[in-house]
Amino acid sequence: MAQTRVNPNCKLEDQGIVGLGQVHYNLLEPALVEAAIRREEGKLGLGGAFLVSTGAKTGRSPKDKFVVRTASVEDSIWWDNNPPMDPEAFERLHADMLEHMKGREYFVQDLFGGADPEQRLDVRVVSELAWHSLFIRHLLRRPEAEELAGFTPDWTIVNCPSFKADPARHGCRTETVIALNFDRKLILIANTEYAGENKKGVFTLLNYILPGRDIMPMHCSANHAVGNPDEVAIFFGLSGTGKTTLSQDPSRTLIGDDEHGWSDKGVFNFEGGCYAKTINLSPVAEPEIYATTSRFATVVENMVFDPDTLELDFADSSITENMRCAYPLEAISNASETGIAGQPRNVIMLTSDAYGVMPPIARLTPQQAMYHFLSGFTSKTPGTEDGIVEPVPTFSTCFGAPFMPRRPEEYGRLLAERIRKSGATCWLVNTGWTGGPFGTGSRMPIKATRALLAAALDGSLNGVEFRCDPNFGFEVPVSVPGVDDKLLDPRATWADGAAYDAQAEKLKGMFRDNFTKYEDKVDQDVRDAAI
Repeated sequence: MAQTRVNPNCKLEDQGIVGLGQVHYNLLEPALVEAAIRREEGKLGLGGAFLVSTGAKTGRSPKDKFVVRTASVEDSIWWDNNPPMDPEAFERLHADMLEHMKGREYFVQDLFGGADPEQRLDVRVVSELAWHSLFIRHLLRRPEAEELAGFTPDWTIVNCPSFKADPARHGCRTETVIALNFDRKLILIANTEYAGENKKGVFTLLNYILPGRDIMPMHCSANHAVGNPDEVAIFFGLSGTGKTTLSQDPSRTLIGDDEHGWSDKGVFNFEGGCYAKTINLSPVAEPEIYATTSRFATVVENMVFDPDTLELDFADSSITENMRCAYPLEAISNASETGIAGQPRNVIMLTSDAYGVMPPIARLTPQQAMYHFLSGFTSKTPGTEDGIVEPVPTFSTCFGAPFMPRRPEEYGRLLAERIRKSGATCWLVNTGWTGGPFGTGSRMPIKATRALLAAALDGSLNGVEFRCDPNFGFEVPVSVPGVDDKLLDPRATWADGAAYDAQAEKLKGMFRDNFTKYEDKVDQDVRDAAI
């Protein structure tokens, strides 16, 4: 006998969403795949993966994301980074969306954001597309059937790609909009089929809520030593820096690949799945992630495939470089069952340096760690945002500025306090370019990056000789077993040392210019650690 999969006292009608066509509550994966095929939203691929195109939007639209400006959040939102929307404009947007939705089929998922039961957010996601419902079911944490009978959402996301916003009427920038209303506990998403907006909406909420509980929300992946959940490593980094690939190490247990919280109890995953980039994915280098692309119900996004054999082309980026696959954590054999672990012993900050100036690894003091965390230097990689077609050097504070509703210094202070309490060692790892900038140099060898990380995590790297980098002041190992010594000295990898020096001076100037906005908001020891 089928179980009730929705709280009978909390259906959409109880939330004021009325007049819809057929509504499906908390369908499981087979039913969602079946519905998506019936609705011709995509194609069934090898192994039962679901192949889909997101149309015009193949990445996030950060410039179209707004926070409704109300008295309750007026003094706590970082408005320079979060464009405001008038409450009246939001109400018009909400009303117009609900009117547009009438008579249409919708899919509802009731899910948890956060593995720690004490800190999790109960989220209802209302989707126009069946495959969006499948996607978010993978990416958030799935309640047990008995939990659904009493599920009442803290927040609701309404995602309606077929609705086009009116900038003049709805107070937004374009026909695409992502609007967060902290008073109404509601997120509205329109005119984009890019599924990543769903999960990043939840991340933004947790980034606002958790600091008020003295918990550090982090755009990071995390793993721990097998059999020892108290030997944790966290990996900060924007999309394309290697968070997913480097944290999914078969010799360690994966806690999660993208979003976590750090509390007095330790680290906990926000999510129940992974959203991995598939460009040039290798069955040799990343066998388990590769295998998910032919797994039943994996969502394969924006990949070119053979129309006859359905074989995926991992090298063809003609749709986008930001091709991805979404799958539940249990698809990875060494994934944590709980998503919860102890205090980090190593904090790794991943950067993708398109200038080819940074060393492959450097050891940071706690003050340098806060400086680099607030700086968030990396390169936006092609496809992750609209209009990015080649690596663009950027400073994305906290390694995730688009998802930070509060001032960066709040997150910086939380991280510094967490590092102080745990005694964690901090490392800056460059997965970008060596031997020259983008277009001249080559990408850092992943084999070398893995070897350096392994040495950092097992503690052996602390025992080698270090030198002080003349440009950035952090410590760089002189020699590490299994790694070419030349690679550890980025200047030595360039054919023209003077050209390297000029590029280094350029990057140092960018760091200094960027940090001026934080100088009067951080302690003197952090200012002393500045470049």
